[in-house]
Amino acid sequence: MVLRAAAGFSVFHLPFCIWLHLLIFFTRLTTYYTTEWSRLLYVRHGPAARRGCVNNNHKFRADNPMIIRLPLVLSVALLLAACAPEQPDSRQGETVPFVKTLSVQTADVASLSLSGEVRARFETPLAFQVSGRVIARQVDAGQTVEEGQVLFLIDPRDLEESLRAAEAEMAAAESAQALARADLERDQRLLRDNHISRQAFERSTLLEREARTRLDATRARAELARNALTYAELKAPAAGVLTQLSGELGQVVAAGQTIATLAHQGEREIEVFFPEGAAPPEQGLLVTRAGDRLVLARREVAGAVDPLSRTLRTRYRVTEQADSLPLGSIVRTSFRMEAKDIALLEVPVSALDERGAGPQVWLLVDGRAQAVPVQLVSLAPETARIRAELPPDARIIALGTHLLQPGMAVRELAP
Repeated sequence: MVLRAAAGFSVFHLPFCIWLHLLIFFTRLTTYYTTEWSRLLYVRHGPAARRGCVNNNHKFRADNPMIIRLPLVLSVALLLAACAPEQPDSRQGETVPFVKTLSVQTADVASLSLSGEVRARFETPLAFQVSGRVIARQVDAGQTVEEGQVLFLIDPRDLEESLRAAEAEMAAAESAQALARADLERDQRLLRDNHISRQAFERSTLLEREARTRLDATRARAELARNALTYAELKAPAAGVLTQLSGELGQVVAAGQTIATLAHQGEREIEVFFPEGAAPPEQGLLVTRAGDRLVLARREVAGAVDPLSRTLRTRYRVTEQADSLPLGSIVRTSFRMEAKDIALLEVPVSALDERGAGPQVWLLVDGRAQAVPVQLVSLAPETARIRAELPPDARIIALGTHLLQPGMAVRELAP
């Protein structure tokens, strides 16, 4: 043990107490040798030596007790240093953790279960056609409304002033047109008697035509002002339910700004998002909470895959008991799929890691953890169906994925 400790000995491993004793020892040793050498030099080369009177008591004696004890002290110091406990090397790597792995299995895709949302066949965003300040809100979210029912009112004073200004312009244009017509009739009589030139008559004709055109423009502006005044009331275009309501009393809204959403009464649809690469079938089943199975018929499929979720939006009509489905509720749907339509992998829920930009699983590659992004298709209480490009013999880490880091060294537990 002493030899092993001495082999790995380093002066930096000495405890503080040994350092203190060594410091005191070397200080005394230095002081002693400095004094002895000074005396020796003085005796041999001083005035007494030159006179030939050398005192033997001042010789540098080898049997001095301080010199005899020097090897013993050094041996004790080295022994204590060798027996000091060795400090752990901070450069040694941490303990490599064990992980549980499993092989990737292909999921049975004969039946695909997806969640869907109950939506109305027609959903209309409601907004004012003119800007203004809301002075009345007569409905609440979730309320059922009838066609033509007033929902919001904005301050009509500015619109009334605009109408009065347009009507005043129209009255002025009517007077100008009447004056131009009278001038034209008078010039016609004068032209027959050759009292005015043809050029003067043509000028009167053009002025009368201009006045008539201005009158038509002012009449159109007055009609627009009257229509704008009616837009101060926001009415329900059809009977239905207000699913969203964002307009508040006193809010200044712009023309076209959506402040409510109206779900029309009537048909109900289920909006389902299929994973990329899956062809939505023509029909499916809706499983209600009571256990009933309602037939779904496909109505439309989005023309492009969503760039963020990489899913395909599809809408299915509910052919029966549509009124019993609350708007916005989440339901479970089931579809019969062909094996060629979609290839899914089934993994434990514990193997999924969502710490990054999206769901991912961890592969064991050459003793290190490697993250692979996946697309989550569906979730069950214990398993999840995913889409991912994984090798056929890939082994994924099933537990403790939230503790892994890219390139982290791990050891696989024996199956």
